[in-house]
Amino acid sequence: MSDDKVVSLGAKKKAAEEKHAEETTGTEPVYCSFCGRPNTEVIKMVKGPGVNICSECAMIALQYLILQDRMPSAEAQQILDAFWGKAR
Repeated sequence: MSDDKVVSLGAKKKAAEEKHAEETTGTEPVYCSFCGRPNTEVIKMVKGPGVNICSECAMIALQYLILQDRMPSAEAQQILDAFWGKAR
């Protein structure tokens, strides 16, 4: 598993223990808790204590939270457009 594709959130000690466990047992994929895809099929994965989220699910959640008010700010709209590939 590539270190640049999975970002761990949590205590340094826990991360060190997990890294040691991976080194001794081999690398296993990290799965998104929302969509179920492994880190090998997504751009990035954020690994938290007992839960993981891929970059795509994080963007969908962010878009939902921004659009919940139905009128995103100009800055938020630029970020959404950039992510979804819309040119302005």
